Amino acid sequence: MTAVFLGVRHHSPACARLVERTIEELRPAHVLVEGPVDMNGRLDELLLGHALPVAVFSHYRDARRAATSWTPLCDYSPEWVALRAGRAAGAQVRFIDLPAWHPAFAERTNRYADAELRYAEATERLCRHFAVDSCDALWDRLFEVEPDEGIAERLDAYFALVRGDAQADAGDRARETYMAAWVRAAVDAAGARPVLVVTGGFHQPALRVLAAAGGDDADSADDLGGGARDAGGWPVVPATPPGADAGSFLVPYSFRRLDAFSGYESGMPSPGYYQQVWELGPQAGADALLRAVVERLRARKFPVSTADLVAARALAQGLTMLRGHPGTARIDVLDGLAGALIKDDLDGPLPWTVRGPLRAGTHPAVVEMLAACGGERTGRLHPRTPAPPLVHDVAEQLARLGLDGGPGAHLRLDLTAPVDLERSQVLHRLRVLGVPGRARTAGPEHGIDPVFAERWESRSAAGQEAALVEAGAYGASLAEAAAAVLAERTREEAGAGALAGVLFDAVLCGVSDLSERLLSELAAQVGGLAQAGPLGEVLATALGLWRHDRVYGVARGPLLAAVIGRATDRLLWLVEGARGPAGVDLPRLRAVVAVRDAVLHAPELLGVPRETAAAIARRVSRDAGAPADLRGAAFGLHRVLAAPSAGSEGPEEAVQEMASAGTDALGDWLAGLFALARDEVTGTAGGGTPPHGGTLSGAEGGSLIGVLDDLMCTLPAEAFLAGLPALRQAFAFFPPRERERIAARLLERRGLRGSARGLLRTTGDPLLIARAGALEDRVTALLTRYGLGGASS
Repeated sequence: MTAVFLGVRHHSPACARLVERTIEELRPAHVLVEGPVDMNGRLDELLLGHALPVAVFSHYRDARRAATSWTPLCDYSPEWVALRAGRAAGAQVRFIDLPAWHPAFAERTNRYADAELRYAEATERLCRHFAVDSCDALWDRLFEVEPDEGIAERLDAYFALVRGDAQADAGDRARETYMAAWVRAAVDAAGARPVLVVTGGFHQPALRVLAAAGGDDADSADDLGGGARDAGGWPVVPATPPGADAGSFLVPYSFRRLDAFSGYESGMPSPGYYQQVWELGPQAGADALLRAVVERLRARKFPVSTADLVAARALAQGLTMLRGHPGTARIDVLDGLAGALIKDDLDGPLPWTVRGPLRAGTHPAVVEMLAACGGERTGRLHPRTPAPPLVHDVAEQLARLGLDGGPGAHLRLDLTAPVDLERSQVLHRLRVLGVPGRARTAGPEHGIDPVFAERWESRSAAGQEAALVEAGAYGASLAEAAAAVLAERTREEAGAGALAGVLFDAVLCGVSDLSERLLSELAAQVGGLAQAGPLGEVLATALGLWRHDRVYGVARGPLLAAVIGRATDRLLWLVEGARGPAGVDLPRLRAVVAVRDAVLHAPELLGVPRETAAAIARRVSRDAGAPADLRGAAFGLHRVLAAPSAGSEGPEEAVQEMASAGTDALGDWLAGLFALARDEVTGTAGGGTPPHGGTLSGAEGGSLIGVLDDLMCTLPAEAFLAGLPALRQAFAFFPPRERERIAARLLERRGLRGSARGLLRTTGDPLLIARAGALEDRVTALLTRYGLGGASS
């Protein structure tokens, strides 16, 4: 007897009813279901008696790629009904699709992604013909609210039209070839009894042809393992490639994750509503939806009166008749509610008229309507369900450290205490794995933050079990899994800012226990960053921890040493080739400061000796094409790093040179200089040896202040006013006490007595005062020009 093919839409109650009815009537010898063939040996586990929805979570990782995917199942999934009803009818039940790790599923995280959405031309044509807005409304119109009589023929016609002459992609062709091999094997094994094949409707027309073709596709099936048969006569299950890590586990799923409005890419939206349709029927499901929406809106203090409810019900019934629906559909209820309850103008189309997640700014009432449609059910696995090793490792660590407290358990951790530090590391590892349950509310925010305590609060643990099972794809232990996630983030996240976050997360998770792979990934990525400013933040954080860490045990450690060496080398290369507009780039200046500190305090980690770094700084300081602020910073870096030389250029000569380029350029140059070596070149640090090994004496520092003072006094008012913002920004690098010392020197140069501190305190914005003075000068000049400025005689 030949096979009977049922093409279905994933998570369709109408299709689920058809599958159940067909199995009852047909009593097939075999029921073949679209699903991961490598789960066939674990069907007893899948049918243990879980509270649905659940999903088969599959993971794959090798040296070149990593992939995860889900095969979700709910009460009204036709595939689930086929498994359950087929087993109850005594049929041999098997999955027949390729494993989730197979390249046929590349870039596809959901096995049951709707194929008709990938080949949308036919569905768009049907939507126009039936005057509906979306494929979901079209499906409801044709199948969910129509009587079940004749549904199999309607489904065949629909999917034949959807598939049409469309050329399936390579992944779909590979899957269909493999599934057809299973169909032929089942027909051979069944003898005179029927075989039922339940797959996504898009595949059904091709499977009919391929299964009837016999050996015509044997060559392509051989490539997939489907041409060869095992001792029992069934197609060989493709073996995992050597060196790859792959596996599958059951995880609890939720209606929220199943809902198309939350971003799910397959099946029906609004799973809460369709659960009611499955349990109660289409009309009772529509009535239940209306009640659920109104109850939810009222619980959230939306004003929904009895009159509004009557109006919504009347509108829904009127739309049902106007649209020619034999029963009230989901969109009839939602449109009726929107018409009765929403009085405001909407910025876009109602969400159920399009596919995809909710847009930001969606009307609050609409959000609540869709939440009621989606439902809040979360699945639960049977207690005997196997779990990956990570789940057991986490449970053991939480129990050992006393972190398995229930809701309301708040923690304050002293990071200087070894036990609390270990607790902190475990909680941070769970955090980077995305496992819910606790959230940190206080603690150190960066690598050199002088905070030695953390506070953690309990949060909702909904989804914790599923998150742990899914995290098991990264490793068997918590430390291994956290290291793998951080290494993956290092590869995938662009920018030094993200990399700095990974670096600090690695420290919080306990670097000494993390893998060498993470170390190498971090060091490699640092060496390829292209922006000096963000890279400087990474270097400063790493260097601060390497030098001063008292909590996390990473001081002088190999992870930070590798990052410091690569970052310093990369920054010196970026600085020498830098170009850009005028102005002060503060992040870039901080990056040069980080380079200075690395050369001075961690020379053993660098591939560039101090003399080479000083030579690079000298070249940049003399590069007329480099930004002025960077030239100033390079000048300061060279003064700090270079050995004293009788012929070296002093800051006074450099000031005179930069002044010729304008006061703006001079201000930018001074900002760079003061960012790197303000104490060395001004002598404002209170005497003694300069903090970074500089070579200028206090007299030389005073000479620079004198040169700047003389230069400012000779500037025309317009030039001084134009350069004042840049000059103020440059002197902002001095703390208040050092600015006061500079003010005292200026008073001393003029032979004046008074409070230096008073010079730093003004009654208004200095820039505004300067502009007002310039305006007064222009007014005085104008009055004098017309003889109006002198006193009358």
